[in-house]
Amino acid sequence: MSDRYTSFARSGPGRAIVKRLGLPDPPKLARFREGDPLIPGPVLVGPSDGPRFEELAKLYASSEEAGKHHALVFDATGITGPAGLRALYDFFHPVARALTPAGRVVVLGLPLAAVADPGQAAAQQALDGFVRSVGKEFGRGTTAQLVRVHPAADTAALRSTLDFLLSAKSAYVSGQTIEVAAVPAPEGGDLRGKVALVTGAARGIGAAMARVLARDGAHVVCLDVPAAGDDLAKVANEVRGEAYQLDLTGEGAAQRLAGHLRERHGRLDVLVHNAGITRDKTLANMDPARWDAVLKVNLIAPAQVTQVLLDAGLIPDGGRIVGVASIAGIAGNRGQTNYAASKAGVIGWVHALAPVLAARGITVNAVAPGFIETAMTAKLPLFIREAGRRMNSMSQGGLPVDVAETVAWFAAPGSAAVTGNVVRVCGQSLLGA
Repeated sequence: MSDRYTSFARSGPGRAIVKRLGLPDPPKLARFREGDPLIPGPVLVGPSDGPRFEELAKLYASSEEAGKHHALVFDATGITGPAGLRALYDFFHPVARALTPAGRVVVLGLPLAAVADPGQAAAQQALDGFVRSVGKEFGRGTTAQLVRVHPAADTAALRSTLDFLLSAKSAYVSGQTIEVAAVPAPEGGDLRGKVALVTGAARGIGAAMARVLARDGAHVVCLDVPAAGDDLAKVANEVRGEAYQLDLTGEGAAQRLAGHLRERHGRLDVLVHNAGITRDKTLANMDPARWDAVLKVNLIAPAQVTQVLLDAGLIPDGGRIVGVASIAGIAGNRGQTNYAASKAGVIGWVHALAPVLAARGITVNAVAPGFIETAMTAKLPLFIREAGRRMNSMSQGGLPVDVAETVAWFAAPGSAAVTGNVVRVCGQSLLGA
């Protein structure tokens, strides 16, 4: 979908007008392309007395030389009280202007549940406000994240998450807090030999998910309703996967899906619940059919399908389950009580299911997209569409591939320590938490 304002703002005359009037200035975001180096520039790691400094420096070839850096990584897990926060200033202030465009900032902290001392808890919570502010200050497409790592977690458990956050794959993810558990992580690797299912795969975000998972080596089962059969077949052929037409809200649909997967593959390594619908009306004007349809597709069916597949033993130990929430489920949205309730429900479902399946090494996470350029958002009224695009730190909408790359990170074999997280893919939207 064409974003005419962004095209204008990047033109010669447009740049001058945007700067003069203080209008939103959408930066050019660097996105990962197959064959690109995962981390495209030097990484500065600090402080030198941080508990993980030496290991992180070895992993990311820390550069101490003056000049430009692609990324700044700061280990704050050793900060035990508010006075220790001065180390943030001492590290970031001298290099705040030394990041390349589309740079990366990552701060490591401790999970608040692992901190008992009030002073240490205050300092560790302070990291959240610091990181979110950096994401809004540094500009030029820079992203900033807080990774809370369990004290017992080794650096290998962090690798998948840091690789994602420092790469161009996280172009539209910023201002997020991610927790990494104390779970042994397998060697990195891709998804070769894995079977992945993406629901709602016929178009838009679902099609992008299928493409990225296939790029990373997975055999992708692309599922959508029969009415989308032609588009579904095109996507499945493109990714050399398979198309499966099924309405997951139908009677016995979950059992039919389980039978299909058992017969064709014997297991399902990655389950991505992308299928979703909107039926917008204010609550006073909403008929029961609109309410029921949205809840069935967006929340009830994913929960039922997951439970049936688990009960059938089709999701093996080490499997990956990914839900799709929305910033509407975090911030709410006028005319979307049904949609916001369903997406907030996905968040609650992820938080409850993750610890239940942790003993089997099955991770459960969710993405929460903000304004993503799709056929659905193209139909929004002009002013609502423009507000969605501009009300974030990137001053532009995201692309379906931004959501897909986040899902692929969750699905990666090396992401065993990442579970129970809900990560917004929203360019650090001004709405929500």
